[in-house]
Amino acid sequence: MKEYIITVNGKNYDVMVEERGGGSIVTTATTPQPAAAAPAADASGDAGSIKIEAGAAGKVFRVEAPVGTQVKKGQTVVVLEVMKMETPVVAPKDGVIVSIEVSEGQAVESGALLATMN
Repeated sequence: MKEYIITVNGKNYDVMVEERGGGSIVTTATTPQPAAAAPAADASGDAGSIKIEAGAAGKVFRVEAPVGTQVKKGQTVVVLEVMKMETPVVAPKDGVIVSIEVSEGQAVESGALLATMN
């Protein structure tokens, strides 16, 4: 039995999937969960000109540089859990984090926008 959290139209659902002999898969009852809060943006509501994107699909493990943080090139902004490994996503250059577009625990696809900076 495997458990997953699936988001549909902004609502999170806990889903348990069981694989049975013969290759059949049975999905048990789903339970709606409260959706994660929207990530906080900076006071101006503007996104930064430099995008920081996920290099691989995974789950947001930790946000290390919140909005307003001065970062150096190579400094970790967000840590993703990719294939059970913590994978840092770093600033491509010196600047200031302007927006964080994800929240901890959120699943992201490769190429997903994680943050912006100037």
